[in-house]
Amino acid sequence: MSRQQREDRDRRTSNLEAWVPKTRLGKMIQEGKITTMEDLFLSGIKISEPQIVDSLLPDIQEEVINVNLVQKQTDAGENSRFKAIVAVGNRDGYIGIGNGKASQVRNAIEKAAANARLNIVPVKRGCGSWECNCGQPHSVPFQVEGKCGGVRVVILPGPRGLGLVSSEVAKTIFGLAGVKDLWMRSFGSTRTVPSYAYAIFDGLRKTYNLITQADWVK
Repeated sequence: MSRQQREDRDRRTSNLEAWVPKTRLGKMIQEGKITTMEDLFLSGIKISEPQIVDSLLPDIQEEVINVNLVQKQTDAGENSRFKAIVAVGNRDGYIGIGNGKASQVRNAIEKAAANARLNIVPVKRGCGSWECNCGQPHSVPFQVEGKCGGVRVVILPGPRGLGLVSSEVAKTIFGLAGVKDLWMRSFGSTRTVPSYAYAIFDGLRKTYNLITQADWVK
């Protein structure tokens, strides 16, 4: 564990100790009525506090995807702020992406990390490649497509041992989601990193749109 990861873990621990829930979901978690992320999503209640995710996923990790300087022209002159894109995940089936703006980089990253926790979703993993068919959750179970702005991505299942055939930004997001093998094709303005990252996130979120035969058994 790196120094930055230890600092983030200590910061999350101190925030949880001082956390006073303001929502019904937060109070249910603190009372022990909801103890897992599966129960949380089955409840259908929207996540409105980032501490909820920290409480149920203590091993969650953060990765900064992109930081840009954005400028806005006002009557008083130019207003400059930083915009950060941050991805969070536990590397075992959960991923979230968020953005935040602030006058300082650190504050923008913290806002983006909190926003990413509010957007966290489960990722259905499997072995959808005809070349493998091992039955292990190392890839996606079927082909999915994600869109955001002028960017479109197609995520294809890969055989075990292939690795992530994608860009570095995509590898970071897939790694946090716990996906190890796949192919990915991208179209459009992929240099626009925020749209590119959200398109990948949209594709991973759609893995739960289709009910597979394994879900029938459940």
